[in-house]
Amino acid sequence: MTIRFITESKNKLAEMQAILGDVEQLDIDLPEIQEIDAHKIVRAKPEEALKHKKVAFIVEDTSLYLDALNGLPGPLIKWFMKTIGNAGIAKIAEAFANSGAEAKTIIGYADGSGNIEFFEGSIRGSIVSPRGETTFGWDPIFQPEGSDKTFAELSADEKNALSMRRRAAEKLRDYLNLATP
Repeated sequence: MTIRFITESKNKLAEMQAILGDVEQLDIDLPEIQEIDAHKIVRAKPEEALKHKKVAFIVEDTSLYLDALNGLPGPLIKWFMKTIGNAGIAKIAEAFANSGAEAKTIIGYADGSGNIEFFEGSIRGSIVSPRGETTFGWDPIFQPEGSDKTFAELSADEKNALSMRRRAAEKLRDYLNLATP
């Protein structure tokens, strides 16, 4: 079964292909609402997409929640990255002397007939000074619990083995009764 994934991110697409196998990018330009509640964001995307295509597909939203900011930026991480970047986020955690964080992915699966199911995965970690080479968002500052490396320092296989996206995608895979790639 081919999974259609509405995303503009080649990095997210590659991760989902590594986790789920047969995933193809579905090209629909969707507005993204700005909201503190990631579930509202993930619900709005398929509702809008179903107006254009009546096929099964997935959407996802990945958020970063800082303990020091009572959960901000959460799904607003894109705007924090654009304004203060990884170094700025790391400075905030340091200034508050609280590096705790949670990375969370919510996948929305629309079956094409209007039904939407949600699959969530999360991982705890710490915000650290940027380390590692990456072109993928906040990976250089997120160090998952139990690791001495940031996401950016892990190989793609190492990251995919423990990431929040994997945890959400595995729940989707089980729901759809897909074979493990």
